[in-house]
Amino acid sequence: MAAPSHVPVLLDRVVALLAPALDRPGAVLLDATLGLGGHTEAVLAQCPGARVVGVDRDPRALEMAGERLAPFGDRFTSVHAVYDEIPDVLVDLGLPGVAAVLFDLGVSSMQLDVRDRGFAYAEDAPLDMRMDPTRGLSAADVLNTYSVGDLTRVLRDYGEEKFARKIAGAVVRRRETTPFTTSAALVELLYAEIPAPARRTGGHPAKRTFQALRMEVNDELAVLRRAVPAAIAAIDVGGRVVVEAYHSLEDRLVKQAFTAATASTVPHDLPFVPEGSEPPLRWVTRGAVKADTVEVAANPRAASVRLRAVERVHSRGVA
Repeated sequence: MAAPSHVPVLLDRVVALLAPALDRPGAVLLDATLGLGGHTEAVLAQCPGARVVGVDRDPRALEMAGERLAPFGDRFTSVHAVYDEIPDVLVDLGLPGVAAVLFDLGVSSMQLDVRDRGFAYAEDAPLDMRMDPTRGLSAADVLNTYSVGDLTRVLRDYGEEKFARKIAGAVVRRRETTPFTTSAALVELLYAEIPAPARRTGGHPAKRTFQALRMEVNDELAVLRRAVPAAIAAIDVGGRVVVEAYHSLEDRLVKQAFTAATASTVPHDLPFVPEGSEPPLRWVTRGAVKADTVEVAANPRAASVRLRAVERVHSRGVA
């Protein structure tokens, strides 16, 4: 099998947003979702004074990215951690702050392409879906132990699955005789439970369920809810936080955190903003940046991206 690959989404735009914060010797980018290192490679190549700390929960991704980025020597440092552990990572490295933080959320093409990780529904594979396969519940554990109510919540909230309760009930009935171990059995159940008219729209009928399970297994929303404020607190004045989100719930959390950090606390009827009362951060992007049709045609994963960025303008308070 060919080596897994990953095409970074909106690569040029991301680097352009990060570059002003990294335009000084020794500036540090924390790539909180390193993956195969595509964004980091571009930053190191185009921002010659910058260093990158690459964080990932996936040991295999760290290994492959390390090989790719070896030519940059000590300008790159890898750390095995989850991205809500930013404060601990910085303490361990003796960094009081960083110039920028980047998040490229969701599952990578590399993880989808490796059959035994269980992220993909296109072929039969063990139902794992853990980004860090060394800890936590697998997707099979979730299917075989969660109640109907909990399974319904996961499928409805994370997958926006209209037939969440119907599917959850069928999962619980099936596991009483045959526990779930591989993806083929789950895909077969989904085809049986989702009505034919619904299967003909919205892509593969397993897409929403697999997405929901992945987000539950990796606790993605809770991790993100902690990680974005930690990233905001970590950047120096002039520093930027850049986030690429691919799910509406993720993007909503990012937008809410950025809006709070850029909002003024001065009363609306005050004719001026007293010095030192400005919001600690400002928006860099106007709304959410989306991929154009050319990029989506070349890389379908780009279709759902929403890119947002903020910059710290002063250090008063902690957002």
